[in-house]
Amino acid sequence: MMDGVRPARRTTLADDVYESVRTLVMDHAVAPGERINIDALARQLEVSPTPVREALARLESDGLVRKRALAGYTATPLLTRAEFDELVEMRLILEPLAAVRATRRIADETPAGNERASTDEGAPAHPLDRLRSAADLPGPAPGSEGFAAIAEFTNTDARFHHLIAEHAGNRLLYDAIVRLRSHLHLFRLYFPTTHHGISGEEHHRVVDAMAAGDADAAGDAMRAHLLSARDRHLPFFAQT
Repeated sequence: MMDGVRPARRTTLADDVYESVRTLVMDHAVAPGERINIDALARQLEVSPTPVREALARLESDGLVRKRALAGYTATPLLTRAEFDELVEMRLILEPLAAVRATRRIADETPAGNERASTDEGAPAHPLDRLRSAADLPGPAPGSEGFAAIAEFTNTDARFHHLIAEHAGNRLLYDAIVRLRSHLHLFRLYFPTTHHGISGEEHHRVVDAMAAGDADAAGDAMRAHLLSARDRHLPFFAQT
């Protein structure tokens, strides 16, 4: 095993291999730009090459690995400062708009005098309840290090932003936000675990504005969150 990554469980083989390989890439156990030897990786994880190839195909769609003809897979290089700025710029264009649209759609779809959907068993959760749940970001997993410690944080953080994009009601807007895979790229750079609570507070400010039906305030809160997140990642570039 490399850097404490355990062999894949066979009961959930495809997902488990994907998570194992993703952890290796995120923790730089497979260094940025390094060629990936599928057979060696399969031996390390004690599986056949087939689920490794499947995992790499998923990671290619995540933007974490690249495939070139005759060269195979390599880990994607880390974002440069210019690429980081471009990513932030795209998020600032897309995500405040998504928050504005989602606020208006949720308000329009909520019956007057009924801010929450029925709480009867089996009734769908109200969008704001789903967003409140996703806004709460978990802290580092006890006893874990590196990406394993923050994997659930990154998953929940992505779910929050994707839920807002989903409720914006524009499929192209949603697809554009999801395709950026910004959370994985950013956390390959830097793990600002001390700021987890701050990110959660910023999420809740967005939801508070949405709950009040103030679309402009929701857009502003999302923009402020993205700018603050940008500032939390800038120390990486000062170290390189």
